[in-house]
Amino acid sequence: MKFLLLIFKNLLRNKVRTILTCLATMVLVFVVTMIWTVVYFLNDLTEKKTENLQAIITEKWQLPSQMPMSYAQPLSEGAASHPGDLRPKESMLWLFYGGTIDPENKTRDSLIFFIATDPNKILTMIDDLKKIVDPKVVEKLRQRKDGAVIGPKRLKTINKKVGERIKVTGLDYKGIDLEFEIVGELPSGQYEDLAIMNQDYLNDAIDAYRGPSGSRHPLDQRRLNFVWLRVGNSEDFAKISNQIEASPLFRNPAVKCETFGSMVASFLDAYTGFIWFIKWILVPGSMVSMTMVIANAISLSVRERRKEIAVLKVLGFSPGRIMVLVWGEALLLGLVSGLATSGIAYVVFNVLMGGIRVFPGNPPYPVPLDCLWWGPLVGGGTAILGSLLPAWSARSVKVAEVFAKIA
Repeated sequence: MKFLLLIFKNLLRNKVRTILTCLATMVLVFVVTMIWTVVYFLNDLTEKKTENLQAIITEKWQLPSQMPMSYAQPLSEGAASHPGDLRPKESMLWLFYGGTIDPENKTRDSLIFFIATDPNKILTMIDDLKKIVDPKVVEKLRQRKDGAVIGPKRLKTINKKVGERIKVTGLDYKGIDLEFEIVGELPSGQYEDLAIMNQDYLNDAIDAYRGPSGSRHPLDQRRLNFVWLRVGNSEDFAKISNQIEASPLFRNPAVKCETFGSMVASFLDAYTGFIWFIKWILVPGSMVSMTMVIANAISLSVRERRKEIAVLKVLGFSPGRIMVLVWGEALLLGLVSGLATSGIAYVVFNVLMGGIRVFPGNPPYPVPLDCLWWGPLVGGGTAILGSLLPAWSARSVKVAEVFAKIA
């Protein structure tokens, strides 16, 4: 206990230096924590789930995916057409409809983006929503074809409330303007800036559209964007994927079937170099900087206390105990700074902000609970490394030389 009190006293002797070192360490630990959160997020997205897999079917050679509605039924069946073919457990269609509530002034704040789907599938196919969305809200969307459920952030942006009506002028679907009654609000988080509508409302509007000379809408045969299938385990996914990609029904345009994780991994291929830089250059660089900051602070402290260290040796402190004393100061500094940083980051980002947005337009992702040991580990580890030379310097203080200079 007395040894620990001595460590505390040594750190508090120069409060300004200790505080500045703590702040520098906290900044660097914060950088590392945020980087590891991003890496954690990417690993979580691309992790291969082995049970209750969801397959995503999209157009193979074009972004955004645009498929004809004639694909909907056979894709929902997993292209099963022969005895012994496997069918998915459940399916869901996604059609995208974007528009503005102010056609004269098309600003970002006036835009609204809808996912048009079957209301009956919202609580069974969208895992993120089935535990947090009120079934009564989904029932209202089911009952009203012109109903809309909108995220709280988008509601605030367009200055609307549940129960009000909005008119949306189509942007991609030009000439198809829809009126909605806002029947509910999506929870904060992943869908807070989006809206969900009944797919029948959009399909009916597209079917009823007539252009010059009675022509159909230009997107009539390109309205289906995503098909989601719940396929079970990886073996079922492989079989259904082969059925779909081998079927002659989906040739123009061609389609591809992949898991959500593989789709994200494909998207991230373009960022491979950047991710490599983050993992192997930025993180080690931050740790080296942290090590140098702590080494510099402890070295200054040791040089100022050479006389005291000599006195301690005279009083019976062994070189090993002197080293432990210096290590203890650095370790305490690193552990406290690291724990404080990770704790503050966890509370601020998760409790106050609801998570961090790793990519623009992506749902907020929470800082993992693991960060509570990342911070102390990084802070403490770099403190030990940074104090190696100062501790050896303190251990090597020669009593005779110190008192000879005094004399």
